[in-house]
Amino acid sequence: MAALAAVLLLAGCEVLEEGSGSPAGGGGGGAAQAPDGRAVSPLDNPDGTEPGLAPLTGETDRADGRELIEAVRTKGRGPKTGYDRDEFGYAWKDTADGVPFARNGCDTRNDLLKLHGRNVEFRTGSDCVVVSMDVYDPYTGKDIAWKKAKATEVQIDHVVPLSYSWQMGASRWSVDKREQLANDSLNLLPVDGGANSSKSDSGPAAWLPPNKRIRCAYAVRFAQVAVKYEMPVTADDKEMMLRQCGG
Repeated sequence: MAALAAVLLLAGCEVLEEGSGSPAGGGGGGAAQAPDGRAVSPLDNPDGTEPGLAPLTGETDRADGRELIEAVRTKGRGPKTGYDRDEFGYAWKDTADGVPFARNGCDTRNDLLKLHGRNVEFRTGSDCVVVSMDVYDPYTGKDIAWKKAKATEVQIDHVVPLSYSWQMGASRWSVDKREQLANDSLNLLPVDGGANSSKSDSGPAAWLPPNKRIRCAYAVRFAQVAVKYEMPVTADDKEMMLRQCGG
Protein backbone atom coordinates (compact mmCIF):
# COMPACT_ATOMS: atom_id res chain seq x y z
CA MET A 1 0.00 0.00 0.00
CA ALA A 2 1.51 3.31 -1.10
CA ALA A 3 0.40 5.26 1.97
CA LEU A 4 1.85 2.66 4.36
CA ALA A 5 5.09 2.50 2.42
CA ALA A 6 5.48 6.26 2.62
CA VAL A 7 5.12 6.17 6.39
CA LEU A 8 7.46 3.21 6.81
CA LEU A 9 10.15 5.03 4.84
CA LEU A 10 10.02 7.70 7.51
CA ALA A 11 10.43 5.21 10.34
CA GLY A 12 13.58 5.72 12.38
CA CYS A 13 13.77 9.47 11.64
CA GLU A 14 14.81 10.81 14.24
CA VAL A 15 0.00 22.18 27.21
CA LEU A 16 -1.54 20.17 28.19
CA GLU A 17 -1.01 16.47 28.82
CA GLU A 18 -1.37 15.41 32.44
CA GLY A 19 -4.37 14.06 34.28
CA SER A 20 -7.03 11.50 33.42
CA GLY A 21 -8.75 11.17 30.07
CA SER A 22 -12.47 11.03 29.46
CA PRO A 23 -14.18 7.88 28.15
CA ALA A 24 -13.91 7.06 24.48
CA GLY A 25 -17.65 7.01 23.95
CA GLY A 26 -19.96 9.96 23.41
CA GLY A 27 -19.99 12.81 20.99
CA GLY A 28 -22.06 13.52 17.96
CA GLY A 29 -21.55 12.51 14.38
CA GLY A 30 -23.07 15.49 12.59
CA ALA A 31 -20.16 17.91 12.75
CA ALA A 32 -19.58 20.33 9.89
CA GLN A 33 -17.00 19.86 7.16
CA ALA A 34 -13.79 21.87 7.28
CA PRO A 35 -14.32 25.23 5.52
CA ASP A 36 -12.80 25.82 2.10
CA GLY A 37 -11.81 22.18 1.79
CA ARG A 38 -8.84 22.81 4.08
CA ALA A 39 -8.59 19.30 5.41
CA VAL A 40 -6.38 16.55 4.01
CA SER A 41 -6.72 12.82 4.62
CA PRO A 42 -3.91 11.49 6.81
CA LEU A 43 -3.25 8.89 4.11
CA ASP A 44 -2.40 11.74 1.72
CA ASN A 45 -0.43 13.65 4.35
CA PRO A 46 2.24 11.27 5.73
CA ASP A 47 4.49 14.07 7.00
CA GLY A 48 1.79 16.29 8.50
CA THR A 49 2.69 19.33 6.40
CA GLU A 50 -0.78 19.79 4.91
CA PRO A 51 -3.62 21.45 6.86
CA GLY A 52 -6.45 19.77 8.70
CA LEU A 53 -7.51 16.18 9.26
CA ALA A 54 -10.14 14.91 6.84
CA PRO A 55 -12.41 11.92 7.58
CA LEU A 56 -11.77 8.56 5.95
CA THR A 57 -15.15 7.61 4.55
CA GLY A 58 -14.62 5.26 1.60
CA GLU A 59 -14.11 1.56 2.27
CA THR A 60 -10.83 1.53 0.33
CA ASP A 61 -9.38 4.31 2.48
CA ARG A 62 -10.66 2.69 5.65
CA ALA A 63 -9.08 -0.61 4.61
CA ASP A 64 -5.79 1.19 3.94
CA GLY A 65 -6.12 2.78 7.37
CA ARG A 66 -6.58 -0.62 9.01
CA GLU A 67 -3.50 -1.93 7.19
CA LEU A 68 -1.43 0.91 8.56
CA ILE A 69 -2.75 0.42 12.09
CA GLU A 70 -1.98 -3.30 11.85
CA ALA A 71 1.69 -2.38 11.37
CA VAL A 72 1.86 -0.89 14.88
CA ARG A 73 3.44 -3.10 17.56
CA THR A 74 1.87 -3.52 21.00
CA LYS A 75 3.21 -3.70 24.53
CA GLY A 76 2.07 -2.88 28.04
CA ARG A 77 2.09 0.73 29.18
CA GLY A 78 5.02 1.33 31.51
CA PRO A 79 5.24 3.62 34.55
CA LYS A 80 5.38 7.40 34.27
CA THR A 81 8.39 7.47 36.60
CA GLY A 82 10.82 10.21 35.59
CA TYR A 83 8.51 11.87 33.09
CA ASP A 84 8.85 15.63 32.74
CA ARG A 85 7.89 17.84 29.80
CA ASP A 86 11.44 19.18 29.76
CA GLU A 87 12.68 15.71 28.81
CA PHE A 88 11.30 16.56 25.34
CA GLY A 89 13.05 19.92 25.14
CA TYR A 90 11.60 23.31 25.92
CA ALA A 91 8.16 23.86 24.47
CA TRP A 92 7.90 24.62 20.76
CA LYS A 93 11.61 25.01 20.08
CA ASP A 94 12.54 25.83 16.49
CA THR A 95 15.81 23.90 16.59
CA ALA A 96 14.54 20.32 16.82
CA ASP A 97 16.30 19.09 13.69
CA GLY A 98 14.85 16.35 11.50
CA VAL A 99 11.23 17.56 11.46
CA PRO A 100 9.33 19.86 9.08
CA PHE A 101 9.61 23.61 9.67
CA ALA A 102 12.72 23.31 11.88
CA ARG A 103 15.07 26.32 11.97
CA ASN A 104 12.78 28.59 9.95
CA GLY A 105 12.94 31.38 12.53
CA CYS A 106 9.46 30.68 13.90
CA ASP A 107 8.57 28.49 16.89
CA THR A 108 6.63 25.27 16.40
CA ARG A 109 3.36 26.55 17.88
CA ASN A 110 3.16 29.49 15.48
CA ASP A 111 4.21 27.26 12.57
CA LEU A 112 1.20 25.05 13.31
CA LEU A 113 -1.18 28.00 13.64
CA LYS A 114 0.00 29.34 10.27
CA LEU A 115 -0.29 25.92 8.63
CA HIS A 116 -3.83 25.16 9.79
CA GLY A 117 -5.31 28.64 10.16
CA ARG A 118 -7.28 30.75 7.70
CA ASN A 119 -7.43 34.55 7.57
CA VAL A 120 -4.24 34.59 9.61
CA GLU A 121 -3.10 37.91 11.06
CA PHE A 122 0.35 38.49 12.53
CA ARG A 123 1.68 40.75 15.23
CA THR A 124 2.80 44.08 13.79
CA GLY A 125 6.28 43.75 12.35
CA SER A 126 6.27 39.95 12.47
CA ASP A 127 5.65 37.25 9.89
CA CYS A 128 5.68 34.60 12.62
CA VAL A 129 3.60 35.48 15.67
CA VAL A 130 -0.07 34.78 14.93
CA VAL A 131 -2.50 37.06 16.79
CA SER A 132 -5.77 35.99 15.16
CA MET A 133 -7.10 33.42 12.71
CA ASP A 134 -9.98 31.13 11.93
CA VAL A 135 -9.30 27.44 12.41
CA TYR A 136 -11.41 24.32 12.03
CA ASP A 137 -11.06 21.86 14.90
CA PRO A 138 -11.52 18.29 13.61
CA TYR A 139 -11.94 16.91 17.12
CA THR A 140 -15.17 18.80 17.81
CA GLY A 141 -16.20 19.83 14.28
CA LYS A 142 -16.20 23.49 15.34
CA ASP A 143 -14.84 26.43 13.39
CA ILE A 144 -13.10 28.71 15.89
CA ALA A 145 -12.45 32.43 15.47
CA TRP A 146 -9.31 32.64 17.60
CA LYS A 147 -7.48 35.63 19.04
CA LYS A 148 -4.23 35.56 20.99
CA ALA A 149 -5.94 37.44 23.84
CA LYS A 150 -7.75 34.15 24.54
CA ALA A 151 -4.81 31.93 23.73
CA THR A 152 -5.99 28.74 25.47
CA GLU A 153 -9.17 28.56 23.36
CA VAL A 154 -6.99 26.81 20.78
CA GLN A 155 -4.26 24.46 21.97
CA ILE A 156 -1.73 22.39 20.03
CA ASP A 157 -2.47 18.74 20.71
CA HIS A 158 0.23 16.10 20.64
CA VAL A 159 -1.73 13.35 18.89
CA VAL A 160 0.46 10.82 20.68
CA PRO A 161 0.80 12.51 24.08
CA LEU A 162 4.36 12.97 25.29
CA SER A 163 3.79 11.24 28.61
CA TYR A 164 2.12 8.34 26.75
CA SER A 165 5.21 8.02 24.55
CA TRP A 166 7.41 8.13 27.67
CA GLN A 167 5.52 5.13 29.05
CA MET A 168 5.77 3.33 25.71
CA GLY A 169 9.55 3.60 25.42
CA ALA A 170 10.52 7.25 24.87
CA SER A 171 12.15 7.26 28.30
CA ARG A 172 14.97 5.31 26.64
CA TRP A 173 15.19 7.45 23.48
CA SER A 174 17.85 10.02 22.80
CA VAL A 175 16.99 13.61 23.69
CA ASP A 176 17.09 14.49 19.98
CA LYS A 177 14.45 11.89 19.13
CA ARG A 178 12.19 13.07 21.96
CA GLU A 179 12.52 16.66 20.77
CA GLN A 180 11.56 15.56 17.28
CA LEU A 181 8.39 13.87 18.52
CA ALA A 182 7.44 16.98 20.50
CA ASN A 183 7.86 19.28 17.49
CA ASP A 184 6.91 17.07 14.54
CA SER A 185 3.98 18.45 12.55
CA LEU A 186 2.81 14.86 12.01
CA ASN A 187 2.12 14.66 15.76
CA LEU A 188 0.57 18.12 16.18
CA LEU A 189 -2.89 19.55 15.57
CA PRO A 190 -4.43 22.86 16.73
CA VAL A 191 -7.71 21.95 18.40
CA ASP A 192 -10.34 23.22 20.79
CA GLY A 193 -8.71 23.80 24.19
CA GLY A 194 -11.44 21.98 26.08
CA ALA A 195 -11.13 18.89 23.89
CA ASN A 196 -7.37 18.86 24.34
CA SER A 197 -7.71 19.15 28.11
CA SER A 198 -10.23 16.30 28.25
CA LYS A 199 -7.89 14.08 26.26
CA SER A 200 -4.97 14.70 28.62
CA ASP A 201 -2.43 11.87 28.14
CA SER A 202 -4.97 9.26 27.09
CA GLY A 203 -4.55 6.69 24.36
CA PRO A 204 -7.39 5.87 21.94
CA ALA A 205 -8.92 3.23 24.23
CA ALA A 206 -9.65 5.92 26.83
CA TRP A 207 -10.31 8.97 24.63
CA LEU A 208 -11.46 9.61 21.08
CA PRO A 209 -12.51 12.88 19.41
CA PRO A 210 -16.15 13.79 20.15
CA ASN A 211 -16.64 14.21 16.39
CA LYS A 212 -17.33 10.60 15.40
CA ARG A 213 -16.72 11.25 11.68
CA ILE A 214 -13.04 11.94 12.35
CA ARG A 215 -12.27 8.96 14.57
CA CYS A 216 -10.84 6.67 11.88
CA ALA A 217 -8.61 9.49 10.59
CA TYR A 218 -7.49 10.20 14.17
CA ALA A 219 -6.62 6.53 14.67
CA VAL A 220 -4.64 6.53 11.42
CA ARG A 221 -2.73 9.67 12.42
CA PHE A 222 -1.95 8.09 15.81
CA ALA A 223 -0.66 5.03 13.97
CA GLN A 224 1.42 7.11 11.55
CA VAL A 225 3.26 8.69 14.48
CA ALA A 226 3.75 5.32 16.17
CA VAL A 227 5.15 3.76 12.99
CA LYS A 228 7.46 6.68 12.22
CA TYR A 229 8.96 6.64 15.71
CA GLU A 230 8.94 2.84 16.00
CA MET A 231 6.82 3.16 19.12
CA PRO A 232 4.34 0.53 20.28
CA VAL A 233 0.84 1.20 21.60
CA THR A 234 -1.14 -0.84 24.11
CA ALA A 235 -3.19 -3.77 22.84
CA ASP A 236 -6.39 -2.03 23.97
CA ASP A 237 -5.43 1.11 22.09
CA LYS A 238 -4.67 -0.82 18.90
CA GLU A 239 -7.96 -2.69 19.12
CA MET A 240 -9.84 0.58 19.54
CA MET A 241 -7.97 2.16 16.62
CA LEU A 242 -8.86 -0.74 14.33
CA ARG A 243 -12.48 -0.56 15.43
CA GLN A 244 -12.73 3.08 14.36
CA CYS A 245 -11.83 2.07 10.80
CA GLY A 246 -14.21 -0.89 10.70
CA GLY A 247 -11.82 -3.53 11.96
